[in-house]
Amino acid sequence: MRIYAIEESGKNKIIEFFKLHWGSSKMVISSGVYDCSALDGFTSINDDGEIIGVITYIIKNDECEIISLNSIKEGQGIGTSLVQAVESFAINRNCKLVRLITTNDNLLALKFYQKRGFILSRIINNAVEKARKIKPDIPPVGYDGIPIRDEIELIKVLNS
Repeated sequence: MRIYAIEESGKNKIIEFFKLHWGSSKMVISSGVYDCSALDGFTSINDDGEIIGVITYIIKNDECEIISLNSIKEGQGIGTSLVQAVESFAINRNCKLVRLITTNDNLLALKFYQKRGFILSRIINNAVEKARKIKPDIPPVGYDGIPIRDEIELIKVLNS
Protein backbone atom coordinates (compact mmCIF):
# COMPACT_ATOMS: atom_id res chain seq x y z
CA MET A 1 0.00 0.00 0.00
CA ARG A 2 1.30 3.40 -1.02
CA ILE A 3 -0.08 6.90 -0.35
CA TYR A 4 -0.21 9.47 -3.16
CA ALA A 5 -1.55 12.97 -3.61
CA ILE A 6 -5.05 12.64 -5.04
CA GLU A 7 -4.19 14.36 -8.32
CA GLU A 8 -1.70 11.59 -9.12
CA SER A 9 -4.56 9.07 -9.38
CA GLY A 10 -6.44 10.91 -12.12
CA LYS A 11 -9.77 12.68 -11.78
CA ASN A 12 -11.76 10.01 -13.65
CA LYS A 13 -10.52 7.27 -11.30
CA ILE A 14 -11.45 9.38 -8.29
CA ILE A 15 -14.94 10.12 -9.65
CA GLU A 16 -15.50 6.41 -10.33
CA PHE A 17 -14.29 5.51 -6.83
CA PHE A 18 -16.79 7.90 -5.23
CA LYS A 19 -19.63 6.74 -7.49
CA LEU A 20 -18.91 3.10 -6.66
CA HIS A 21 -18.63 3.57 -2.90
CA TRP A 22 -20.90 6.58 -2.17
CA GLY A 23 -23.16 6.89 -5.20
CA SER A 24 -21.67 10.28 -6.13
CA SER A 25 -18.79 12.57 -5.28
CA LYS A 26 -21.14 15.19 -3.82
CA MET A 27 -20.88 15.71 -0.06
CA VAL A 28 -23.32 17.88 1.85
CA ILE A 29 -22.42 18.69 5.45
CA SER A 30 -23.04 21.67 7.67
CA SER A 31 -19.72 23.25 6.69
CA GLY A 32 -20.66 23.28 2.99
CA VAL A 33 -21.44 21.46 -0.22
CA TYR A 34 -18.43 19.79 -1.80
CA ASP A 35 -17.51 17.84 -4.90
CA CYS A 36 -15.03 15.47 -3.29
CA SER A 37 -13.47 14.64 -6.67
CA ALA A 38 -12.36 18.29 -6.94
CA LEU A 39 -10.82 18.55 -3.45
CA ASP A 40 -7.25 18.08 -2.31
CA GLY A 41 -6.49 14.77 -0.68
CA PHE A 42 -4.62 11.52 -0.74
CA THR A 43 -5.24 8.07 -2.15
CA SER A 44 -4.08 4.70 -0.95
CA ILE A 45 -3.04 2.43 -3.82
CA ASN A 46 -2.50 -1.32 -3.56
CA ASP A 47 0.21 -3.33 -5.33
CA ASP A 48 -2.08 -3.82 -8.34
CA GLY A 49 -2.42 -0.05 -8.79
CA GLU A 50 -6.03 0.04 -7.57
CA ILE A 51 -7.40 2.75 -5.31
CA ILE A 52 -8.24 1.19 -1.93
CA GLY A 53 -8.82 4.38 0.00
CA VAL A 54 -9.37 8.11 -0.45
CA ILE A 55 -9.34 11.05 1.94
CA THR A 56 -10.22 14.63 1.00
CA TYR A 57 -9.76 17.84 2.94
CA ILE A 58 -9.90 21.60 2.82
CA ILE A 59 -7.73 24.14 4.60
CA LYS A 60 -9.25 27.34 6.00
CA ASN A 61 -6.89 29.69 7.77
CA ASP A 62 -5.09 27.54 10.36
CA GLU A 63 -7.56 24.64 10.36
CA CYS A 64 -7.82 21.55 8.22
CA GLU A 65 -11.20 19.89 7.72
CA ILE A 66 -11.42 16.30 6.55
CA ILE A 67 -14.38 16.19 4.19
CA SER A 68 -14.39 12.50 3.30
CA LEU A 69 -12.60 9.29 4.18
CA ASN A 70 -13.28 5.98 2.52
CA SER A 71 -11.38 2.73 2.83
CA ILE A 72 -12.53 -0.39 1.01
CA LYS A 73 -11.14 -2.74 3.68
CA GLU A 74 -11.33 -2.09 7.39
CA GLY A 75 -8.66 -3.09 9.87
CA GLN A 76 -5.74 -2.94 7.42
CA GLY A 77 -4.38 0.51 8.26
CA ILE A 78 -5.67 2.22 5.12
CA GLY A 79 -7.77 4.82 6.92
CA THR A 80 -5.13 5.40 9.57
CA SER A 81 -2.44 5.99 6.92
CA LEU A 82 -4.68 8.45 5.07
CA VAL A 83 -5.54 10.39 8.24
CA GLN A 84 -1.84 10.51 9.17
CA ALA A 85 -1.02 11.87 5.70
CA VAL A 86 -3.54 14.69 6.18
CA GLU A 87 -2.29 15.43 9.68
CA SER A 88 1.33 15.64 8.44
CA PHE A 89 0.29 17.90 5.58
CA ALA A 90 -1.72 20.11 7.97
CA ILE A 91 1.22 20.42 10.37
CA ASN A 92 3.46 21.44 7.45
CA ARG A 93 0.86 24.12 6.56
CA ASN A 94 0.96 25.37 10.19
CA CYS A 95 -2.59 24.25 10.94
CA LYS A 96 -3.53 24.22 14.61
CA LEU A 97 -6.18 21.51 14.37
CA VAL A 98 -7.95 19.00 12.17
CA ARG A 99 -11.74 18.80 12.27
CA LEU A 100 -14.30 16.57 10.63
CA ILE A 101 -18.00 15.85 10.67
CA THR A 102 -19.75 12.50 10.73
CA THR A 103 -23.35 11.48 11.28
CA ASN A 104 -24.89 10.17 14.48
CA ASP A 105 -25.34 6.66 13.04
CA ASN A 106 -21.70 6.21 12.06
CA LEU A 107 -20.50 4.53 15.24
CA LEU A 108 -17.53 2.95 13.45
CA ALA A 109 -16.27 6.39 12.43
CA LEU A 110 -16.76 7.74 15.94
CA LYS A 111 -14.72 4.85 17.33
CA PHE A 112 -12.08 5.11 14.60
CA TYR A 113 -11.40 8.82 15.06
CA GLN A 114 -11.46 8.78 18.87
CA LYS A 115 -8.90 5.97 18.90
CA ARG A 116 -6.69 8.27 16.81
CA GLY A 117 -6.83 11.21 19.20
CA PHE A 118 -9.90 13.10 17.99
CA ILE A 119 -12.37 14.38 20.56
CA LEU A 120 -16.07 15.13 20.29
CA SER A 121 -16.46 18.87 19.81
CA ARG A 122 -20.14 19.52 19.15
CA ILE A 123 -23.41 18.04 17.99
CA ILE A 124 -25.27 19.79 15.20
CA ASN A 125 -28.86 18.76 15.80
CA ASN A 126 -31.02 17.99 12.75
CA ALA A 127 -28.20 18.95 10.35
CA VAL A 128 -28.97 16.01 8.08
CA GLU A 129 -32.53 17.23 7.52
CA LYS A 130 -31.06 20.43 6.07
CA ALA A 131 -28.59 18.43 3.98
CA ARG A 132 -31.42 16.33 2.50
CA LYS A 133 -32.94 19.49 1.03
CA ILE A 134 -29.79 19.78 -1.10
CA LYS A 135 -29.08 16.05 -1.54
CA PRO A 136 -32.40 14.18 -1.22
CA ASP A 137 -30.81 10.74 -1.72
CA ILE A 138 -29.33 10.78 1.81
CA PRO A 139 -31.14 7.83 3.38
CA PRO A 140 -33.35 8.36 6.45
CA VAL A 141 -31.87 5.33 8.23
CA GLY A 142 -28.20 4.43 8.44
CA TYR A 143 -25.94 1.90 10.07
CA ASP A 144 -27.57 -0.60 12.44
CA GLY A 145 -31.03 0.84 11.73
CA ILE A 146 -30.19 4.15 13.41
CA PRO A 147 -32.11 7.16 12.02
CA ILE A 148 -29.69 9.66 10.46
CA ARG A 149 -30.46 13.07 11.96
CA ASP A 150 -27.50 14.82 13.51
CA GLU A 151 -23.92 15.61 12.67
CA ILE A 152 -21.10 15.19 15.16
CA GLU A 153 -17.99 17.29 14.86
CA LEU A 154 -14.69 15.87 16.07
CA ILE A 155 -11.43 17.79 16.41
CA LYS A 156 -7.80 16.99 17.00
CA VAL A 157 -5.33 19.63 18.15
CA LEU A 158 -2.08 19.26 16.25
CA ASN A 159 1.33 19.38 17.87
CA SER A 160 3.82 20.84 15.45
